[in-house]
Parts: sequence; structure tokens; C-alpha cells
Amino acid sequence: MSTHPFDLAAAATAEMIREGFHPGFPNGTEEQVQEIRADGHVAVPGGSLRDLRDQVWSSIDNDTSRDLDQIEVAERVKDGIRVRVGIADVSSSVLKGTPIDKHAADQTQTIYTAVKNFPMLPNELSTDLTSLNENEDRAADVVEYLVDAQGVVGESSIYTAVVRNKAQLAYSKVGPWLEDTGGPDPKVAASPDLQAQLKLQNEAALALRAERVRQGALEFNRTEADPVVIDGAVREIRTATHNRATDLIEEFMIAANGVAARKLKDAKRSCLRRVVRTPQRWDRIVELVARHGTKLPATPDSGALNAFLQAQRTSDAVHYPDLALAIIKLMGPGEYVLTPGDDPNPLGHFGLAAEDYTHSTAPNRRFPDLVTQRIVKAMLANQPPPYSDNELAAIAQQCNMQERAARKVERTMQKRVAAVALADRIGQVFHGVVTGAGDKGTYVRVFHPPVEGKVVHGEQGLDVGDTVDVKLVHTDPVHAFIDFARA
Repeated sequence: MSTHPFDLAAAATAEMIREGFHPGFPNGTEEQVQEIRADGHVAVPGGSLRDLRDQVWSSIDNDTSRDLDQIEVAERVKDGIRVRVGIADVSSSVLKGTPIDKHAADQTQTIYTAVKNFPMLPNELSTDLTSLNENEDRAADVVEYLVDAQGVVGESSIYTAVVRNKAQLAYSKVGPWLEDTGGPDPKVAASPDLQAQLKLQNEAALALRAERVRQGALEFNRTEADPVVIDGAVREIRTATHNRATDLIEEFMIAANGVAARKLKDAKRSCLRRVVRTPQRWDRIVELVARHGTKLPATPDSGALNAFLQAQRTSDAVHYPDLALAIIKLMGPGEYVLTPGDDPNPLGHFGLAAEDYTHSTAPNRRFPDLVTQRIVKAMLANQPPPYSDNELAAIAQQCNMQERAARKVERTMQKRVAAVALADRIGQVFHGVVTGAGDKGTYVRVFHPPVEGKVVHGEQGLDVGDTVDVKLVHTDPVHAFIDFARA
């Protein structure tokens, strides 16, 4: 544990402001929250609202998550497994053009740093009134779809309903239980219905993933740092890993986002899509892969690339994370684009091998999802679109700009947290792999804890991919520096 006096929370706020964000909420926010609370946020079944509160809904998220955007339930039917994803109804409370909406449109997302979170919506909404909290009746937009034995998504629908989250669960507990490497948490242990439900959801998710991989979806499985910060002190830096629970939620959300995109396309409604373009630097990816003895097709082929990645992950786990990162950078980032309702050939998502994809499942923490929710509701009610194409194009541009800024904030704070965490470990020797060697210096990623720093002494002769022992010689959280010397 580090007791370094550096104020990480203050640094996070300063970094937000430096990158153009406005961490505080505008005038009129408190009044708007009170109006939402007074109007009553618990929906009553009737009319178009179905009553699905008797279903065994549950949420699975991070241990500390309080903004619960989605819950899930599944049932076995004749043709496969019917999955329902309940998405928090934010748009009914946060109306377009209100102070809270304008702030969300400016920020575009909740930004998570290890020491402080900067919510897109006030906590009174995102963690309470519009959050699908355990044992609370809430309105939700339900995306329902059939998953057949091969993992193909079939018949689907979207409608509004009243739901009740029966169990708020965590990836860290559900994942090991699904993998038979750990016991159930108390909530799961106490409910045979919940146990059966989670196993059925896992079955559907495994089928969905297998089909996506057959279609060419990429699986990177990168290793990431997971700092543990308590009362401002960095306790440790763990290695965050994917497990069956994280995969389950990922598969359900990808499928739900695909359903939303297809419904809007079929209705010829303009929307925001989340796309990853076909890589312009495919030739460089081909060259990089060829160094490992594999020849990729001359034209972009996500299936062939994924087969290579999975083989490398098995044969060379040490160097795999850095190879995966290099390919991710060459592919280019995801982005939001306006897709007009009359576009016959909308852009797809290369990494997911998906022709139709949007962001729709996290309206409490991503503005594009809130926009999509409004567009879908208007479609379902046969109402005029809530946004013009020009408005959607401007929103896409703002979201892309703020996403780049958010990545800078999060990356800088990760380095600062690591610098603080290692402050009292000067002189220790770590084992790692060289991740960069060029004019800007030589960089190494140590394995435990999973942090990166610069080799400032003895870097001569080191090249990317070399494994090496390095000694920690200096940390500087102010400038986000971690310096090593070759041991």
C-alpha cells in the first residue's frame, strides 16, 4: 500500500478541466432533479407498459458499480433461448433540451478514474431514480430476442415494461462460479431459481459468442491494470481479467445493440451508429503478423486475423497483450457516425464483424445511448424523429471528440495511480517485456503489477518483445513518470 501524499482526486479533476470537460453540473440541475422526483419515477403497468416484475431479473456489473443500466433474464423455448435485456428508461425523466440533458450532451459520457468518477448525469438519477437498483420497481425498455442452438439471433422486439431487479451481482463472484473455479455468492447460493437462470444465460452467451467468432469477430483478451483505491490511498494494483460473467454481459449487450440498429434501419429512422471502419492500414497488420510466421489475406479479413490472435494467445502469452495492443492501434478507434434513414449501405463494425451496430444499452452513462433511446421510443410510438440529421451529425462529432479527451484523462490517471502505488518500492526488481524502443525512449511493461514505465538506464540493445528484469529507480505522479533501470 502507498501512503504517498499526492492528491490523486484533485489531479483527476484538474485533468478533466485540462481536457475541456466541465466536472460540475449547471444551474437548474437541482431543481430539475426535484421535479423528476416529484413526478414519480416508478412506472405503473398498463397501456403499453407490460408487467415483468415476476421475472428472475438480475444485473451483473463491477463490484463498485452503482449506475445500473441493464438487467437480464432468459427462458428456454421451443426454438432456443429467449433473452430479455432491460435497459434503464432515462429518456422519460431527462427530457431533450433541459439543463441536465445539455450537460450530458456536452460531456457525452461518465468518466471513470480509479480515484474519482465524473458522472454524465447527477448521481441522484444515475445511481437512484433512473438506475435499475435491486428490489426497486423501474420502467425499462426491453430488448427481446431469440438465440437458436447455433447462436444466431432470430425473432426480436423492443417494448416498454415495468421490471424489478431481483439480484445485483458482480463479475468477480459470478464469473468464477460459472467457470467452476469458485463458489456462488450468498445471493446465488440462496436461490435455485437464480442459479438456473444464470446457467441458462451463460448457455445463450456461449452460443452467441461462438457464432460471432464464426462470422469473424475479433477477441483480444487484453490484460489491464485494476487499481484498488480506498479513501484516496492506493492499496494495490491488480490484474483485471475477463471471465465468463463479463463475457456473458458483453454478448447480451452486443446482441441487444444489433437488434436496436436493425429495427431502426428497417423503419428507415436516422440514428447514431457505433462503427469500426475496415482498417486502412491492413497492409501494416499483414506485415506485423507475417513476423510471427502467419500470412494474412491481402484484403481485410477479420476471421483470419482472429484465428491468428487466438493462436498467439495460446502459444506466447507473454508477448500477446502487446501484440494485441499494436493491432488495436492499427485498426483505428471506434467512432460514432450519423446513419441517415435512407442509407442503403450503412457502415458496420469490423471488430465485431457486425453489419448493424449502435450503442443503446447504457443511457445513464453514455449520451449516444440516451439519444438512441429517444429515437427508438419515437419509432415505437410512430412519432416524428426527435433529432434532425444535422443534429445527429453534430452529436456524433462531439461524442468522438470527447471520447478522445476521456481516453487521455483515463490514461494519464492510470499512470499517476501507478506512480503513487510504486512510490515506496524504489529499488525493487520486476520482470517485464519491452513494449517500445525508438527515438522517444525504451518502454517496458512489468507483469506484476501490470504497469508500464521508461527504461532510463541500460536500455541499449533492448528491442520490442524482449523480456527483461528492471529495477524501479524513480516515480513522479505529478508528471505521470515511472522510471526503470536494467537490472
